[in-house]
This record gives sequence, C-alpha cells and structure tokens, in this order.
Amino acid sequence: MPLLVPSVLCCAGLLQKPDKSVLLVQRPLHKSMGGMWEFPGGKVDPGETPQETIVRELFEEIGIETSLEEVIPYTFVSHTYDHFHLNMFVFLVTTWKGEVVLKEGQPACAWVFPSELENYLVPSADEPIIKRLQNR
Repeated sequence: MPLLVPSVLCCAGLLQKPDKSVLLVQRPLHKSMGGMWEFPGGKVDPGETPQETIVRELFEEIGIETSLEEVIPYTFVSHTYDHFHLNMFVFLVTTWKGEVVLKEGQPACAWVFPSELENYLVPSADEPIIKRLQNR
C-alpha cells in the first residue's frame, strides 16, 4: 500500500526572451532544496485559479507584471517527493512589464538557453520541463 503524503498544487512560469533563453531562480539556501535552481512560481491559494496564481507569484517573487492573457499553458508535472506529492501547472510567459528583481531572498537568477539547462542543479520535478524545452 502506498504511503499517503500531502498533495501540493503549485504553478511555475517559464519566462522566455525572444532569443529563447529562460529564467532560472536559485532557491534561498535556508529553504527546502536550498541552492537548487528552479522556474519561478509558487503554491495556489484557496479560491485562486492557476493562471491567477502565476500572475501573483511572478510579481511577488521577481517583481514582474503580466496578465492572465499573457500566461500560456505549457505543461503539467506530477511528481512525488519523500514528504509530499507535487502537482504543478507550468505556464509560458513571453510578455511582461518590468525587470526581474529578486524579492524573496533568492541568491541569484540566470537567463539560460535550453541547451545549457542541464548545467544547473534543479529539483527533480523540473526535469521533464527541461526535457520538453530542449525538444522544441
């Protein structure tokens, strides 16, 4: 019988520049999986749609503004970690206002071409996203 673990619903944003580079943000060192690189995003709040979540999270986490119309569904990831199961909506974002500002204690960010993403240590739930980006 499988162990029951809490399920977490979250969203991630693939911010992509015209040159096809995407934004990775380094997780704060004091958090779970600290120091790993990830696509910005966060948990869905009660009563919120995934699109509303990614718009809110991108502003709260990295200071950019986008709209519901500018977040395009890209993929969905379902991944089990030791202590929780992650369900993650992933949105492609190619239009936004503002410059990236790390607002939640992240040590760094980087614009990375898909062919270079394997050079970054990412949470295992992000690996299928990277594979899909590299096969575009």
